[in-house]
Amino acid sequence: MSLRTSANRYARALFDVALQENVDLAQVDRDLQAVVEMMKASPELAIVSERRSVGDAARQSLVEAVAKAMALTPPTTKMLVLLAKTGKLNLVPDLAASYRERLLAHQNIVRADVTSATPLSPEKTRALAESLSKVTGKNVELSVSVDAALLGGVVARIGSTVYDGSVRTQLQRMRQELVEQ
Repeated sequence: MSLRTSANRYARALFDVALQENVDLAQVDRDLQAVVEMMKASPELAIVSERRSVGDAARQSLVEAVAKAMALTPPTTKMLVLLAKTGKLNLVPDLAASYRERLLAHQNIVRADVTSATPLSPEKTRALAESLSKVTGKNVELSVSVDAALLGGVVARIGSTVYDGSVRTQLQRMRQELVEQ
């Protein structure tokens, strides 16, 4: 089983438990993001917690102490302890990403990666988000980047769907039509 598949299963379990226990789902997400950042800043903690030479009790104590110091929610703490006991703390980044996907789906939010030829004004960004919301029927969270190679227009990617309104693509279509005639 791949790491991503395992992380998805743990994320689903954590989400279900947090939902069942009426824990703030967004707080669990913030907790997971904080743990990921802490692990990036202190990789030796993850290394020590995964060493087989470190006993289960010591590993559990270490993770519980970190969770207490970070004031993590009980479901997040339980999940981290479980991962530490089984030597799977390396799943935390993927688990956090999968949990966030579940949270966004639960909140009826979809992410859109938007690339434009020039920086978009806040008004244009808001209008684009509203247009994409109408198309998808969901609230849209935009991630905007700039690529001058587009020449003009925008390209929006939501999941596997691409909405391409770039000048570059329009020129390529016109070129293809001329070649075919």
